[in-house]
Amino acid sequence: MSTASPSTSPALTRRQLRQIAIITAVAIAIFAFMRWLPTGTNLNHMDFRVDAKNVIDFCDPLNPQFIPVVAVTSPVNLTLSGVQNARAGELVRATAVLRTANGKPIGTPDLVVTHTELLHLLIVDPTLTDYQHVHPQPGRAPGEWEFEFTPRFGGTYRVFADFTPAATNRGLYAHVDLPVAGPTHDPVRTLSRPGAHSVPTQAGFEPVTDGDYVFKLSGQTFPIRAGQPADLWLTIERLDGGTVPLEPVMGAFAHLVAFDEASSGFAHLHPGDQDLTKRPDAHRPALDFKITIPRAGRYVIWSQVNLDGREVFTPFWFEVVE
Repeated sequence: MSTASPSTSPALTRRQLRQIAIITAVAIAIFAFMRWLPTGTNLNHMDFRVDAKNVIDFCDPLNPQFIPVVAVTSPVNLTLSGVQNARAGELVRATAVLRTANGKPIGTPDLVVTHTELLHLLIVDPTLTDYQHVHPQPGRAPGEWEFEFTPRFGGTYRVFADFTPAATNRGLYAHVDLPVAGPTHDPVRTLSRPGAHSVPTQAGFEPVTDGDYVFKLSGQTFPIRAGQPADLWLTIERLDGGTVPLEPVMGAFAHLVAFDEASSGFAHLHPGDQDLTKRPDAHRPALDFKITIPRAGRYVIWSQVNLDGREVFTPFWFEVVE
């Protein structure tokens, strides 16, 4: 029986060790090169961490929750500049300034596109009767985002920022208040457009008529209970029974935004099926949403749809019980 010479075994071991060393060195070099490559953002995950007991959570963009933005600390500071004597009924041009808690500007390379936009601003008046959704554009300096809107009423408007940092790829939020001069709105709940209305109810959602269309928000069970998941369906019909020219808006056929009565936070909801190649029924489009509201109280859900190029916003008031 032939056997290997004792002198060959150490040589094979040394060869194997050299191969392992070469492979390891190459792997380290590739890793270092990948880390050296520019990612587009100078921020990292630690820039979005703050040393506080009550800090806002990062959220999965595909699983939105109701976020109590005002009651918690955000790792991002949102301020407004360039606003001079904002008045109801007049165009307001402003610059939103986004910075991390340690003062670093948050510009275009630092955010990822979510629902076709880098930055979403959700703007509401104190009565939640005037809701506007705008998308700021990058300003002159890093961290500056320019936008404009026309407030319908006086009072302190609340501006919520909804965005996703590239360093975390998780949804994040911030808020700032904007005083607007002029008469405040009557507390009676009315839609932004004449002739349409929504009445708060404990039994469910009242249908809302806007022009030629009827908007309905329905659920499997009412009332909605705090802390329990709820399935909601948004349906749209024409009064004359014709087709509904529903078009995509921000990468979906509809969006829902829920606010509590104190404007302490919000939830930005999207349909369960976001495949734009699967168009809803032309005569009665129906879209499914899921939401969990943590606390009891009165809430409003604003729907946003695109009807033949016209964006329509519709409010639904309701009660959440314990």
